[in-house]
Amino acid sequence: MDIGVIGLGSMGKRRIRLIKENFPEVNVVGIDNSIERCDEVKSLFNIPVFSDSNEFFNQNNFSAVFISTPPLTHSKLINQALNSNLNVFTEINLVSDGYEGNIELSNSKGLILFLSSTQLYRKEIAYIDSKIKESDKTTNYIYHIGNYLPDWHPWESYKNFFVGNKKTNGCREILAIELPWIVNVFGDISKIHVSKNKITDLEIDYPDSFFVTLTHKNGSNGVLIVDLASRNAVRNLEIINEDVYISWDGTPQGFGEFDFDINEMKKLDLYDEISTKKDYNQTIIENAYLEEIKNFFNVLNSSENALHSFEKDKYILDIIDIIESIDDTEVYEV
Repeated sequence: MDIGVIGLGSMGKRRIRLIKENFPEVNVVGIDNSIERCDEVKSLFNIPVFSDSNEFFNQNNFSAVFISTPPLTHSKLINQALNSNLNVFTEINLVSDGYEGNIELSNSKGLILFLSSTQLYRKEIAYIDSKIKESDKTTNYIYHIGNYLPDWHPWESYKNFFVGNKKTNGCREILAIELPWIVNVFGDISKIHVSKNKITDLEIDYPDSFFVTLTHKNGSNGVLIVDLASRNAVRNLEIINEDVYISWDGTPQGFGEFDFDINEMKKLDLYDEISTKKDYNQTIIENAYLEEIKNFFNVLNSSENALHSFEKDKYILDIIDIIESIDDTEVYEV
């Protein structure tokens, strides 16, 4: 199978590396309009590169493309890929531009439109999902995700990174990463209340802190705290019902549940092997990215279904639009 990866920034390089290391039967090329990035990727991975995406799309021997460019460029590239009869894997989009047309186009051409949602591939999330469904009781949760925005990509200014743009801002990205698994585990949302403010001196034109209360249609409630101010990167989760108490600090080592038989917390070790990169926070592991790529390839050969979809993501992005738009006095009924 021959595939391309468009966008040779940090995520594009991660996708190429994982494919090269784990799928030797796959031939991969890189595409980026930056000659510097093309030269770097060619040197790092010894693969062909294109500095013009149109040149790549004019090829006729490729079956799929990974789109790892900034979110606001996705819609046009997805459309171009589908019109070139390519199956598509895209990173999170953050905006729903072109969703309806691209879904219709992919269906009419019988092509795969696969959307990244990496948290769904974490073993901890799968475990939480199974425990909540097994319990089948109303559940509450508290979830805080915080990370100082300039620390996200320390090798570049946040002003030059898409999270500096209000349309694709950092809080929006965190919500788009976390809400798919939250909705998958706890169900659709019926009510939303939001409090938001700005507590940093960062040069951004959007709030850097959100306190979101969610009521799910099954009666479960959650408090979701998202901030771009925490100098210590945190991902702290507590899940509570009569049968279940689970805590997680976002790392494979920091996942545990209360054992009712011995009346104390116990750690759960879900991974045989953990793959990490030193440039990233310890809550970010390579395992989930690899599982996501495996899922895409298995969807291509019709042996698995995708865990996420554009249809599901449209719902998530609509919820995020509500969270960003309502003021502190409103309780929005979905």
